Amino acid sequence: MRTPKQTVHFLDSNLLSPTNPIRINVIGSGGTGSKIMTCLMEINHSLIALGHAGLQVHLWDDDVVTHANTGRQRFSDSEKGLYKTVAIINRINRWDGIGWKSETTKFQRNENGVIPENASAAIYISCTDTVSSRFEISEIIKSLGKFYDYRQNTPRYWLDFGNSKFTGQVLLSTIGKIEQPKSRKFKTNANLPSVIEEYGKLITESESEDDTPSCSIAESLQKQDLFINATLAQMGASLLWNLLVTGMTENRGFFLNLKNFRSQPIPVGS
Repeated sequence: MRTPKQTVHFLDSNLLSPTNPIRINVIGSGGTGSKIMTCLMEINHSLIALGHAGLQVHLWDDDVVTHANTGRQRFSDSEKGLYKTVAIINRINRWDGIGWKSETTKFQRNENGVIPENASAAIYISCTDTVSSRFEISEIIKSLGKFYDYRQNTPRYWLDFGNSKFTGQVLLSTIGKIEQPKSRKFKTNANLPSVIEEYGKLITESESEDDTPSCSIAESLQKQDLFINATLAQMGASLLWNLLVTGMTENRGFFLNLKNFRSQPIPVGS
């Protein structure tokens, strides 16, 4: 009896050995976004050590640091009043001698329906709190990815992070189809569905739109567990790291329950 081939997704060939850093847009700099930025700094440093061109990251958010953001998010009292993106990017650039960019605005169309400048990137990482923001991100990157070409910053992947108090999920999707090489060993999947395509109706019905800022650290901890964001960030960053280093992945995300310490991978073939 012949064993079925394992289904995998191969990284877009333009990102395997790029001549310039891979452009990434991180959307949201709160509990998860502030932690994923540290992970990306580590990925960038490690990729360069392996002879890779590394990453060029733009961080998007119009929020400012308050006392309630300290502790669970990666901010200190000395950064209160600063834009979150400015605080994070300045810290990372000083630490690692790089030139990542702060975008002190929301990643959304303006009142005239115009997509913001600098919106094009090869990879998008969303760490937002609301359903509406995900639909907005989905529409923008679909618009940007309509005309696929071989420029390095053409939109190719979307990595979405979402969580409640003790649970969360990370989902990697392609922006359109990514051409896959022929393989005798593996079955390939060129199109990974987005969180909107796969779970749009479900998250619309179940996810709260309450993005009211917490007034205290204690209040923020009532909404989300202290380590749910950091755990998701580390595991999601590991998915991205392995995709960039090995050039393939057998999983397109995972579900996490931190209360009972269980995680469930989402296979590429599912």
